[in-house]
This record gives sequence, structure tokens and C-alpha cells, in this order.
Amino acid sequence: MPVARAAAAADGPTVAIDIGGTKIAGALVHPDGTMTATTRRPTPRGTDADGVMAAVTEVVAELSRSPLWTTAARCGIGSAGPVDASRGTVSPVNIGAWREFPVQARIEAELAARGAELPTVLAGDGVAMTAAEHWLGAARGHANAMCMVVSTGVGGGLVLNNQLHPGPTGNAGHIGHISVAFDGEPCVCGGRGCVESIASGTAIARWALAQGWTPAGDASAAGVAVAAEAGDPIALAAFDRAGRALAAAIAATATLVETDIAVVGGGVAASGDTLFEPIRRHLASYATLSFVRDLEVVPATLGTHAGLIGAAAAATMLLPS
Repeated sequence: MPVARAAAAADGPTVAIDIGGTKIAGALVHPDGTMTATTRRPTPRGTDADGVMAAVTEVVAELSRSPLWTTAARCGIGSAGPVDASRGTVSPVNIGAWREFPVQARIEAELAARGAELPTVLAGDGVAMTAAEHWLGAARGHANAMCMVVSTGVGGGLVLNNQLHPGPTGNAGHIGHISVAFDGEPCVCGGRGCVESIASGTAIARWALAQGWTPAGDASAAGVAVAAEAGDPIALAAFDRAGRALAAAIAATATLVETDIAVVGGGVAASGDTLFEPIRRHLASYATLSFVRDLEVVPATLGTHAGLIGAAAAATMLLPS
């Protein structure tokens, strides 16, 4: 039976749902960024669309058992993409069962069944990460920022004039599919020479192996990073190539919309200076105009919490106050 619901205060917690290829997480995120009732489920494999949705339903059900459930003010959903926020649908590359899946409507129905008819926002994971880092992380205090996730793929988002700027479908700032090599290899998106095809973790490892790098064990980008730290010339070249691609895209984006900081997170960014040193070095030759010359490139600070915090922040920033 639906629970009795008190009138939610505008400053009540946000129901945050973070949907990814390996986990589906949920929490009540409070106005100061603290989280309660945190829960998660593994993302189901080998099932249909409703089977994946069943895990989301379990997360919502567990959140609804919190004594603070009746005070929730809104819901934010952050999802791996592609997303279409205008239609409330997602087609995550790493959740094969979901293609144009109406996740926003389905979650709204689950909320309503538990007495919480809440205004809801759907955001891609790059946009959610951007909202999180602007609210509580490395982009805090910057009116104009770009943030990106460099992992299996490369995504991102924009804050302009202190407002999250997701665009009509929620994909503005998707820096991974800016072309930085006109004669580059084809990208999975159908384009050519995209940042993602050069700087993603998958691309870094693939290029290093093709150049003759011999992994000591781990053949992923993390293994390439370890080899680079040890001075392996091929591994160093792989990260230099990735850093140059990211620098070119960061400079192009900053020149277009005048951001003054680029925040980089994700698994590849965990390699630290192995990635950041070539980004900053190459950026000096791309960001040459006076209004982008002082552009900062810094690591993200929120780590694994960025998904849930970002889903909540996106809802707060995008819904009418």
C-alpha cells in the first residue's frame, strides 16, 4: 500500500538514482550534500528490460523504507548514456537490454506507488558528474566549467553562468565525440577521430598493444599507466597521445563557451600525473588566446560519490525552485 506522505519542504532531501553498467545505486541526498539510506544492487546481466528495471525497483523500495522518505522534495536520475532527457529515455551502451527505455516514466511510477509523486529529472552520467563537481567538488566557485569522465568512454557536461547546461536532449558538453583527428580511425559513434577513440581507457590499451606493448599482467589502461610510470616508452606514448587529444578538445570547448576550468574524473584520470602532465603540456599549444590561456585542468574530487550527488544536484539545478 502507498505510504502516507507529509508535505515535502522545498529543502527536503532528493531521491537520487545512479544507473550504470555495473551497479544501480540510490540514496536520499540532503541539501548539504550528505547522503542517507544509501543502497545499491548489481546491474542485472542476461535479462530483458524489465529484469533490469526490477533492480531499480528494489532500490526505490529500499529508499522508501527510510523515515525521511515522506520529506523528499524531488528525484534525480543519473544514467549511463546515450540519454534523451527530452523524452525521458536511455539507451546505455553497457546495458544492452535497454534501448530507448522510458526510465524516467517508470521510476516516476515507482515513486508514486510509494506515495512520492515527485518532480523528476533525468541526466546523463557526464552531466550528473558536472553538477556534482560544481556543487561540492573541484569546480565549486567557478561560474563557467567543463567536467568530463574519462573511463571506458569519454563523456562530459557544462556549467555556464552557474547554470547546468545539458541542452535539449541532455547531451551538451559530450566532449568525447568532438573530432580531434580528421583522418583518425572510425569511432563507434560513426564519426572519425573522436576524443573517445583516442583517449578512453579502451583506446589507450588498444593503441599500446598495437604498438607492441607487452603487458606484465594487466592489459587494461590501468596496466598501461603502471608501465608508463615505470618508464615504458610505448606506454608513455599512449598516454601522451591521449593527453593531446583531451587537450585539443578542452581548448576547443573553452574557446567556444569561455570556461575557465576543466575537471577530469573517471578511471583513466586515476592514473594522476601520467595523464594530467601531457594534458597540461599540450594544452599550452592549443589554448593560446588571452581568454583561455589561464584555463585550469584539475582532477575531480568526488570519486564514486559523484553519481548520486550529481543526480541530486542536477535535479536541484534543473527543476524550478
